[in-house]
Amino acid sequence: MSDLAVALVWHTHPFEELLALVRRAEALGYRAAYVDGDVSMLPSRGEGDVLDGWTATAALLASTARIEIGSIRLVHHWNAARLAQAVATAVRIAPGRLRFLVSIGASPTDARFGLPFPPAGARLAWLAELVPALRALWAGETVTTKGRFVALEAARVRPVAGKIPIEVAGRGARLIELVAALADRWDLNLPPVAKRVDDATRQLERACRARGRDPASIGRSMWLWTRVGEALPQDELRAAYRRWNPWFADLLEAELREAIVAGPAGSCRRRIDEIRRSFGVDLPVLDLAGLDRAAAERVMESLAGA
Repeated sequence: MSDLAVALVWHTHPFEELLALVRRAEALGYRAAYVDGDVSMLPSRGEGDVLDGWTATAALLASTARIEIGSIRLVHHWNAARLAQAVATAVRIAPGRLRFLVSIGASPTDARFGLPFPPAGARLAWLAELVPALRALWAGETVTTKGRFVALEAARVRPVAGKIPIEVAGRGARLIELVAALADRWDLNLPPVAKRVDDATRQLERACRARGRDPASIGRSMWLWTRVGEALPQDELRAAYRRWNPWFADLLEAELREAIVAGPAGSCRRRIDEIRRSFGVDLPVLDLAGLDRAAAERVMESLAGA
């Protein structure tokens, strides 16, 4: 099993294809597969399937044998005790194979499902209340808390799940503060651009020092938008990157060369190794957003074991 993961996101694949790709990743020795997480509506998908992230995650765990499965949970989509119970159930079904990833992302379309849409500061406060409650519930404790966003009265969860590593995704200063305070792992929501990653890493180091915590104790994952092939058209690569990474709209054209992992398989492998060393990333995640099934399989096969 390699310390390499794959991301099959943006609701590109119907479930049958998604399952086949995850099983192929498992056969190729990938450690983990990330799939789409919490979402209400994606207008850009038209009438294409927008699979519920938690349901798909549970189905993939039940339909595979070894590979770890991750998908993001967003604080405003969940009641804390119900989330703790759902996760504990998944861990009981597939021990040790759920990657629990959480953050504060939100879309205005969530309001169409009747979900709250608080500002970022409120969602940060929500996350700060959520994580301790989850840990206590997974430990089997009876939890009473009266926070602004997490209010529980003698809540208990069974089965007892024990310690589940919590990954927090984010790049802003306040979210990095929460990573230092609460997380076991940091999912760097950044492209592999040296200046941006170095700035965020220094923020994490300062936040950890303030708490007496060793930043090296926090694992790191990074999603790498990856395309494998000879003589790939640079203009098309850049346009596709912009399309599938709208959250990096502020990325300068000069930074795209660092942000995109593309080229012959050997070049991609070397770039992935460089990212591991330079940024302390222990789990690179090949982001295959937008690739059809055949193209995604080719990339996975080309880079298996990288």
